[in-house]
Amino acid sequence: MNKHTWLGKIYLWLVLILLYLPIGYLIFYSFSSGRNMNHFKQFTWLHYQTLFQDNRLLAIFLQTILLALLSGLIATAIGTTGAVMIDRLQQKRQQKVFLALNNVLMVSPDVIIGASFLIFFTALGIQLNFGSVLISHVAFSIPIVVLMVLPKLKEMDHTLVDAASDLGASPRQIFSRILIPAMMPGIAAGFFMALTYSLDDFAVTFFVTGNGFTTLSVEIYSRARQGIDLEINALSTIIFLFVLVLVFIYYLLTTRRFKKNGKIGGVIK
Repeated sequence: MNKHTWLGKIYLWLVLILLYLPIGYLIFYSFSSGRNMNHFKQFTWLHYQTLFQDNRLLAIFLQTILLALLSGLIATAIGTTGAVMIDRLQQKRQQKVFLALNNVLMVSPDVIIGASFLIFFTALGIQLNFGSVLISHVAFSIPIVVLMVLPKLKEMDHTLVDAASDLGASPRQIFSRILIPAMMPGIAAGFFMALTYSLDDFAVTFFVTGNGFTTLSVEIYSRARQGIDLEINALSTIIFLFVLVLVFIYYLLTTRRFKKNGKIGGVIK
C-alpha cells in the first residue's frame, strides 16, 4: 500500500469524524439528566419520556413525515415523467436547454426560492398552510429526481424500445415493462433524496408555512431561540435513527438489484 493510499484513508476518516462528531455529541447529551450540554450528569431516559408526552411536538413530527412522504412521491412521479420527456427530445440543444432550466433550482439559494414562492402564493391569494408547503417541497425536489433518473435512461439500450414497438407493444407496455425497470435505481434514489431534502428543509418552509401548519425544522428553530432544550436532542436522535433505517432500506434494495442483475448476466454469459 503506497503513501497516497494511506493519506487518502486518513483524509477520509478525518472528514467522517468531522461530520459525525457533532451528531454523536448531540446524541450523547440526550441521555444526560442535566438541562444543557455543558456537563454530562447522570444517565437518564427523562428527555425521551418528556418528548413522548409532548403532544404538540409529536404531532409536528408526524406532519413532517407525512409532508416528506407525499412530496417525495409526487416529485418522483413528476420528475420521472420529466426525465423521460427530456430523454425523448430529438435535438441535443433542446435537451441542454431543459437541463439548464432544471438545474436552476438546484443552484438557486433557498432564500430566493422561498421568497419567490411567498410572493407567488400571496399574489394568487393562496393561504399559507400544508398545501403551500407541499407545493414548495414538490417544486424544489423535482430537479433532484430528474438528475437521478435521467442518467439511467442514458445508460439503457434504446433498441429494446424499438424492438418492443416493432413486436406490437403498446406505449403503456413499453413504459411499464422496459422503461420503469431500467429507471428503477434512479427512481428509488430520487425518492429518497427528495424525502431527505423535505425532512431537513428550513429556509423555503420558513417562508411558506402559516399559522395552521409547521414542520420540525421551523419548530426547532423557534424553540432554540428560547434556549436549547435536551428534548430536542432526543428528537434529533430519533430522526437520525429514522434516516439510518431509510438508508439501510435503500442499501438493501440496491444490493438485491445488483445481485439479481449479476445472476442474469451470469446466465446470459
